[in-house]
Order: sequence, then structure tokens, then C-alpha cells
Amino acid sequence: MSFEDRLFLEIMEQGIVKDESNSWIAPLPFRPKRQCLPNNREQVCKRFASLRRNLQKKPDMKDHFFKFMERVFENSHAEIAPTLKDSEECWYLPIFGVYHPKKPGQIRVVFDSSAKFEGVSLNDVLLPGPDLNNRLLGVLLRFRRDSVAFMADIQQMFHCFLVKEEHRNFLRFFWFKDNNPLEEPIEYRMRVHIFGNSPSPSVAIYGLKHSAREGEKEYGSDVTQFVKKDFYVDDCLKSLPTNESAISLLKRAQEMLANSNLRLHKIASNSKKLMEAFPSHDYSNDLKDLSTDTFPMQRSLGLLWDLKSDTFTFQVSKEEKPFTRRGVLSAINSLYDPLGFAAPVTIQGKAILRDLTHDASDWDEQLPNEKKALWVEWKDSLTNLSHLHVARSYAPVPSTEVQLQRLYVFSDASIKAIAAVAYLKTVDIKGQCHIGFVMGKAKLAPLPEHTIPRLELCAAVLAVELAEMIATEMHLEIKDAVFYTDSKVVLGYIYNESRRFYVYVNNRVLRIRRSTLPKQWNFVPTDQNPADQATRSVAANRLKDTTWFTGPAFLYSSEHGTTDLKTFELVDADKDAEIRPKVSTLHTVTSDNYLKSHRFSRFSTWKSLVRAITFLTHIARSFKNTKLANVKECKGWHLCKMFFRPVTELMLLLSSEDSYGGID
Repeated sequence: MSFEDRLFLEIMEQGIVKDESNSWIAPLPFRPKRQCLPNNREQVCKRFASLRRNLQKKPDMKDHFFKFMERVFENSHAEIAPTLKDSEECWYLPIFGVYHPKKPGQIRVVFDSSAKFEGVSLNDVLLPGPDLNNRLLGVLLRFRRDSVAFMADIQQMFHCFLVKEEHRNFLRFFWFKDNNPLEEPIEYRMRVHIFGNSPSPSVAIYGLKHSAREGEKEYGSDVTQFVKKDFYVDDCLKSLPTNESAISLLKRAQEMLANSNLRLHKIASNSKKLMEAFPSHDYSNDLKDLSTDTFPMQRSLGLLWDLKSDTFTFQVSKEEKPFTRRGVLSAINSLYDPLGFAAPVTIQGKAILRDLTHDASDWDEQLPNEKKALWVEWKDSLTNLSHLHVARSYAPVPSTEVQLQRLYVFSDASIKAIAAVAYLKTVDIKGQCHIGFVMGKAKLAPLPEHTIPRLELCAAVLAVELAEMIATEMHLEIKDAVFYTDSKVVLGYIYNESRRFYVYVNNRVLRIRRSTLPKQWNFVPTDQNPADQATRSVAANRLKDTTWFTGPAFLYSSEHGTTDLKTFELVDADKDAEIRPKVSTLHTVTSDNYLKSHRFSRFSTWKSLVRAITFLTHIARSFKNTKLANVKECKGWHLCKMFFRPVTELMLLLSSEDSYGGID
């Protein structure tokens, strides 16, 4: 965590308090040693005049704008700004309206905190705060764990947190007196944290989790964990094994948050019993009548949830996009698919986009017409995804009846793409096996083109990263996961213990072995590898007929693998360009054999050392023309009988120059 993030948390911890109405009051987190803001009143006056002219030209927008502001004043989110004192620092915010793409009749008024005046904006002097959000994929993955599921959100979450009073003059704006377009504009200021301020999300999420901690003792740790782990900003998604546990948790969460003036509402669930436990004004807007047999699709965090069938599906946009780089990319991204349900379909669109725009330089340049037919055919085929339904839960049994759960991950690569797909195998207390699709991911193969073994290795790394994320978010053990690839070359790399690789392969093998053990990796034939479908792409109308969602048949058996091989050897190690060749080396050691004092260490006593030196000296002299030369037996290399004399006598001889001539 950075210094600024720690400073933000310190400011919140010291500054957040509750007022007499139980609402949280939080300060604006200003940067330390910030510059003093200039007075930008004149600039914002001009912006407001422009907005006024725009609203006069657009009556519908004007009506939506005034209705939004009416709710702001009714809820006391804004107040008439008091007169400024001499030299009092302040800041004025321009305002503008933004429509929700899925709700054309609803406008949201946004305060432009990024608008600069004299080179500075309000956001420039505020700490943005750390990302306190839960991971979106984690919330979605946990939402699918159990049989009874619900979603809800917090009403106007940002506006539930008041701004410290001495900071409200930094949130001044212009609007019509009494919200009447016939009146002259006057100065107002916001009392709550606003859309547009960079720290507002962090302030709101911090306040939400602070409320959970405060209410843990009274409402239970499970409610606190629910608020901390199963919210993404103001939206919550949760699944539990029974109606009773789900109703209890949701009611206690409502009561706990209500103590901080946070309203949890817009409830939607696949359980009619859960819905009936709450008043209708807490239901999602389009679920007011539970007597009907059909329920409208619910959208949360971008996913479409069919309550009746308890499945996820797709809503494909039919809006025509220009045949340009920007238009094609927009059409591909309009299909929101965070869990990779349609990865084998969307990868084909990404491949077409790369092929179409390989030589294109401008985003709005018309693409070649001879390739338009291929693009139109693929885009039109996406409508078939609206008939695709993917089970929300991983298994049709509650978690209380689960005996074993294990993650299985498959990887594959082609010259076009690399892919990985994960399944959760659930064995219930009756011994029945259920396979649930968890998540899939496909990426275009990098350019310039790599060899197939390299791409297969990249796919294996993708599988490990996918498994790590799933295991972390779902609280599974990554060491219990089982991995499959149809490349024996990659398996040889992973199992290798004897040879070294060049950098590219070495780094990826290290990444794989950092999180998994070689024994977790197995071989699967290509025709049984579901990840193969994502690397070669599948037409949208054929996706439901493949094994992409069900996994291979052998997963349903008690056996984990499809082969008897326990280890995998390197394939053609001497010919593989990724493996470093074996090199024979000779190690030469030189030693200093001169007669020096280090040789004395061989002797255990002083007497034996003297005897040896005396003998050596005597032999040396016997080769020379010395006084010893007339002694016949003392010539050349010999065992001299003189050395049988007592040692003391030899020492005297050694020191006598007359007898031996001394030691040179």
C-alpha cells in the first residue's frame, strides 16, 4: 500500500463520525501541503449558462434534470450556500447530465471535479484513496456456490455519506432557486459526497465496511463478512444453502445498515419464499408482482440472470456500428462476458478485428469492403447467444451436502489463440458427481508467431493464473487442483529435473512450478480437451452442443486422469531448440609443490621433523664433492646408518658446519 493510501485511511479513521441522525460524516481527504485553490466562480458561471441553453433546446432532458435535482433537495443532499467570509477558500463545480445506457429515461447529474482552472482542479488536491472494492470476478464466482441466491443494492450509496461541514464550500454549484426554471440561479453547496470526486468511491466503501464492523457484535460476524466480501460498490450478490439462512442474513444486514441510514433494497432472488419474506417496496423495480409465473431478467454487475430457470444468459445489442476499427471494437466489447461463457465465440471476433485492422492506422477509417462479409456474418451470429443459458450454480445440491470439491483446469493453444477453462467437480454425500463450469478465458496468440510448444506453455501459465484466482476467491486449495494439457512437450518441461532451458521457457516453467507441483499435471487427448474449442473458435449456434460447459466425460468418473503415465520425459531433448545443450568441461587444478614451510604440517612432532630435515640435508650433501665423499656408503640416494644415532647427536651434527657444512 502506498503512502497516499495509508494517509487516506488515517484521515478516514480519525475523521469519520456519526451525527445525531446516525448518518456518517466523512471529511474530504485533502493532500498534505496542497496548493490553495483559486476562485473559479466566473468560469463555472459560463459553464452553467451553457447548460441552461442546452436544457432549453432539449425539453426531455430538461425534465429529467429537474426531477433529479428535486430528489436531491428533497433528501437534503444540497443546501443553499452561505455567504463566504473574506479570503475564505472555496471551489465551484460545473454540472452535467449522464444517461444510463440501459435506462434511457434516467439521468444522473454529475459534478465535474476534474474541471481545471488556472491549471488545477478539485481532484488534483484530493487523495483518490485506495481501491477498497472486492474483485468483481470474486463476487461473481462466490455468487454461484449455493442453491438459494439473491441480489440487492444500497440506495444512492454515495449520497448516504455526509461531508464535513467545513469542507462543503469546496462543493459549491449554481442551480435555479427553489428548483424552478423561471427563477434566477443561486449558489448551492452539496452536503454529501458526490459523483465526480475521485475519492468518493473509496469514502463510500470505507464507510460501508466501517458500518459492518460497528454492527458485528449485535448482528453477527456472518453479516459483517457478507458486507465485506459480497459487495461490489453498492451491489451485493450472495448465495446460501437454504431459504432460512438467506432470509436471516439479508434481514440482519438490512437492519444493521439501516442503523447508518443505508437502505438495502431492490431485492431479487430465485427463491419465491425469500421474496415473500420482505415487503414489496424492497423488491427490484420490475418485480412488484410475484403472482405471475414469469419474472423479468435481472441485471447486476453486467450479467443477465433468469430467475425462473436460475441461469445466466446474454442480451445482444442490435445497434448498427460503422465498419471501422472503432465500430468493430465497440461491437465486440458490447458483449459483456466476465466469466468467459462465450469465449469460444468472442475469440473469433477478436481474430477478425486483428486481421481487419492489421494495416489500418486511423480508428475511424473505413475498413476494406472485401472483408466486410466475414465480419457481418460473425456479428449477426451473436444473436444465437440469447438462446444460451448457463446454470448459475456449480452443482444442484446445497453446500451443506457437499462431500468433496476439486478444481480441474484444461489448457490448449493454436496458432490463433491460447485458452484455459476451469470446472468444479462436486461429489455430494450420496456419492453423486456434478461438474460445474467455473470460468473460461481465451486470448489471441501473440505476434510475431511463436512455435506451438511455446504457445502451449503460455496456455499452461494462463491455466495456473486462472486457477490461482479461482482458488483465492472461492477459498479452495490450489495444491488440490488438477491440470490437463494435450502437449507432452510442455509436460516434459514441467516434469524436467535434469536439463536447463533458455530464458523464455525457463521463466514460464518457473511460474508454473511456483504455484503447482509437477504431479498435478496430466495429459489429455486433444479430442477430449474442452480448451481446444476456444483456440479454434465455435459458432454461436453450436456452442451449447459442445463439451465447453460440461467438460470431458472422464471427469464424471472417480478416476482423475486419462493416462497411466506418472511422469513425463523431455521430448527429443537433443533436438529441442528451447533446451540448453549438454557441455563437457574439464577442471584443471594446479598446486604449488615447492619445498616450503607448509610441508612441516605433515609432521606430528618436532623430533620427527628434525630427523627428516637432517636426513634430507645429508642426502643432498652426498651428491656433492664434500668431506662425506670419501665415505663409500654415503653416496647418492641411500639409507644412512648414521641416522640410527640418538636424535640429540643428529641435532648436533645438523648444527655443526664441520660435519655437514650447515643447512643452505
